[in-house]
Amino acid sequence: GNIGLRFENDGGDFGISPMEKLMQFIHSALLVVSSSLVKGTVYNKETSAMIERAHIRLKGWQQAAVALGSAAGALLDPGRADLIAALGETTGKPAFERVLERMKKCPEGRAILLEQPRVISSKVGHAWDLPDNTFGAAYARFMGSRNFSPDDRPPVRFMDTEELAYVAMRAREVHDFWHTLFDLPTNLIGESALKVIEFEQMLLPMCLMSVAGGTARFSKKQRSLFYQHYFPWAIRAGMQCKDLMCLYYEQHFHEDLVDVRRRWGIIPAPTVPKFKTF
Repeated sequence: GNIGLRFENDGGDFGISPMEKLMQFIHSALLVVSSSLVKGTVYNKETSAMIERAHIRLKGWQQAAVALGSAAGALLDPGRADLIAALGETTGKPAFERVLERMKKCPEGRAILLEQPRVISSKVGHAWDLPDNTFGAAYARFMGSRNFSPDDRPPVRFMDTEELAYVAMRAREVHDFWHTLFDLPTNLIGESALKVIEFEQMLLPMCLMSVAGGTARFSKKQRSLFYQHYFPWAIRAGMQCKDLMCLYYEQHFHEDLVDVRRRWGIIPAPTVPKFKTF
């Protein structure tokens, strides 16, 4: 049937800025593309719930539409994790396929694919009870410092197969493990530096776009700090460490953090000058 865009606003359009209208349009357009693939109906709450559970195979033009809409929306509102996730999925299929093949070739990678562990509260909650020196305790401290639940990540929607969908979700879920290992906070400089490492590891176009978008929002002082200290560090750290997608992190929670870093070739981020000054 015909697919239409519908905005619900009891108060009319008065008081809505052009940017808010654009964001509303992009969000609705993405939902329309998804809902037309799922059921061919106009977007509603029931369709939204269905989309959350579905893995949707996109045609070429649909993939381009979702990618462009997500990129535009993410530039306008970098806090929209759902748009960033959609951008990563619609532009990253070849990269995820390469990661999948690498995982199949190493023991820990094969174990991950077989058991499909999830980084959600019910599975990693025991990390909060581990000794202070352990990797798991360091992860718990990091999560506590940012007041973020591992259950708050958006679902994977635009992968062709269940196996690829799991790899994409795994990459999304272990992101906080990488923050912990490299001792990177979640501010603009920390996220941009980690995206450099992620790009080296997975060659995801979204990571490169995130670095470009993040550095564009730097102040002059931040930009100087990033390119003098953190960018060269990230290049070196990403090349030296092991394949981050082939590590079964949850099996190493109980191990000493220093030992884990040494064994995996992790170089922690520079400590001076401190991130918190920006």
